[in-house]
Amino acid sequence: MTLEKTLLEQIKASARSYEADIVKFLRDIVAIPSVSCQEQDVVMRIAEEMRRQGFDEVRLDRIGNVIGRVGQGPIKILYDSHIDTVGIADPLAWAHDPYIGKIADGVVYGRGASDNKAAMATFVYAARIMKDLGLTDCCTLYVVGVVEEESCDGWAVKEMIEHEGVVPDFAVLGECTDLAIYRGHRGRIEFKVVTKGVSCHASAPERGENAIYKMLPIIKGIEDLQGKLASHSFLGQGSIAVTMMECKTGSLNTVPDECTIYIDRRTTVGETRETCFAEIRSLPGGDEAHIEMLHYEDPSWTGYQKRVDKYFPTWMLEEEHVLVTSGAMAAELITGEKPRIDKWTFGTDGSSLMGKLGIPTIGFGPSEEKWAHTVDDQVKVEHLLKATMFYALFPSVLAQKLSVSI
Repeated sequence: MTLEKTLLEQIKASARSYEADIVKFLRDIVAIPSVSCQEQDVVMRIAEEMRRQGFDEVRLDRIGNVIGRVGQGPIKILYDSHIDTVGIADPLAWAHDPYIGKIADGVVYGRGASDNKAAMATFVYAARIMKDLGLTDCCTLYVVGVVEEESCDGWAVKEMIEHEGVVPDFAVLGECTDLAIYRGHRGRIEFKVVTKGVSCHASAPERGENAIYKMLPIIKGIEDLQGKLASHSFLGQGSIAVTMMECKTGSLNTVPDECTIYIDRRTTVGETRETCFAEIRSLPGGDEAHIEMLHYEDPSWTGYQKRVDKYFPTWMLEEEHVLVTSGAMAAELITGEKPRIDKWTFGTDGSSLMGKLGIPTIGFGPSEEKWAHTVDDQVKVEHLLKATMFYALFPSVLAQKLSVSI
């Protein structure tokens, strides 16, 4: 199965002609701070660019996601790029100001350059190229800038799909893959465990019951679980870690009567929230502790608020699926090499898209995972160009594999 060589060359040439525009747009949105729940300014800048590039429809939903559409064809495809970022921590630790979108030696630097604003910049210009070349008849392409992914993966895109009439047949995540095709990742659950004690004066601790001491066998049990959890040949082994501990006490000379730990539990195939609850409950002291899943309910920048479980299912698409094979073909046509088929270490909106909603999902993105959330956050301009080419070509490859007229 081949696409016309002239079409491929036209896409490549068109992407190169837009190089300066893509880089400028990325630098603009990197320069706009957009930590979770504070994305309004970057949303408006993205909507402006979508309109400038001739999108057929541009709108904001009640949550604050920015939704652009090109085409009205039979295959409905969602291009998902979250546009919120984590913070910058110590600004002095950065070699470059994280909010100027500095470019040097063919690399754009700044918070969000890799995770995940590069994808948004390339999505927008890929859609422009599709319109320029008349490639929108085969699909309805939604380009969505998703909010609050960093604080609660997938909840905002799930709300959009369930309440805003954007229901794709397939999804492509722009998260960093180093131009490889990714087809899944482990899931995640956030737990809170609380032990109760009896406070007393620390000069006579035997009169009370120290809640911290009651937590120690649970912590030790969690440590011992690591390396013994279920494993999968592709997604790897589950993991568990205590990430925070706090206690309630009247003073530094009072025995604490409450201790709380927070757990990050990464799940692999076959592990569920029920099995993870049970394993914590079965630890020494676990049957006497209070165990609960954490919830997320921070309001979005529009004020939209909903209480959701911090449960992000494991998901995986089979390597033979048409979405994976189409992605691999498109990547090979663009790069000239067979792409690596792999998985993410971290979590993405895929936990909702495929894990909860069952929408076949793959990932292809510029930059590398190793730059995400670091003071060296960056993306190569070369990656921006190849990603733009891929996103412009992919719907036609998928349509051809599905035997839909293009």
